[in-house]
Amino acid sequence: MIIDDPIYGWWRVEEVLSDLIRSRPVQRLKKIHQGGAAHLVHPAWNVTRFEHSVGVMLLIRRLGGSLEEQIAGLLHDVSHTAFSHVVDIVVACPEEDFHDRFLETVVRQSEIPAILRKHSFHLNPILDLSRWPLLEQPAPDLCADRIDYTLRDRFHYEGMDRQTLSWFLDQLTVCGEKVCLSSVEAGEWFTELYDREVIGFFRDPLNVFAYEQLASALKKALAEGSLDMADLFTDDEAVLQKLRSRGSKEVQVMLNRIHPGVAVAKDNPCNHPSKLRWIDPLGRATCQRVCAVGANPGDE
Repeated sequence: MIIDDPIYGWWRVEEVLSDLIRSRPVQRLKKIHQGGAAHLVHPAWNVTRFEHSVGVMLLIRRLGGSLEEQIAGLLHDVSHTAFSHVVDIVVACPEEDFHDRFLETVVRQSEIPAILRKHSFHLNPILDLSRWPLLEQPAPDLCADRIDYTLRDRFHYEGMDRQTLSWFLDQLTVCGEKVCLSSVEAGEWFTELYDREVIGFFRDPLNVFAYEQLASALKKALAEGSLDMADLFTDDEAVLQKLRSRGSKEVQVMLNRIHPGVAVAKDNPCNHPSKLRWIDPLGRATCQRVCAVGANPGDE
């Protein structure tokens, strides 16, 4: 399989990756929006979990990560619910890791174990995401997951020029199994970019409004029985259709508030606990750090 990614360009990948990309759990991610409810109020905010998962895989590859870590990167989000982190609000999970609890179950109940066996890979170590330092790191360190969603969102939503994108990717390096940057300039640039991601997207009043309205609708539908938890592991459109066809009048009122062009106050508050998001890129040459702090609905 040859992949043409807007961030990382053309790559030819091994058969095991091709087979996994074609698997049902990974294909389902094409119907799960990275930004939760954001696309319902701003159609251009439409990056999917599939795009991000393939991107994480390719970034790990670009950084020299093993094929096993590339597989882990591709699969790390297959257990995400419909509407991504909106469901974390519904189930009161401020660390936004509800989906992680179901990763092993989703994978084991699919064709993924058979694909891995066919290509002589073992499932258990791949599912242990703590073994893959390029894929995941606790904040504030850089990792493929955090870098990809930031670059991908800003590329699509800001129109980042390819020359700048290429320059930054060339600054990425690995030092002691951690993703680092070759210059302070690159660290400062990415910190500013991440700040725009947090403030201009995660904390955008329109995005916050969409998250909270949809979360309220989902919570009400679950309480009244027009939706069940299993539905959350389908996809965005399937859940919306069920809400519209079976939800109460109260649910319909909430849904009808979420649409492109809805007027939202610029100081619309965020009323739910949210994950602290910040970065502190490590520079290989100088070991200097630059910091960015932010919180709210996000992509990780």
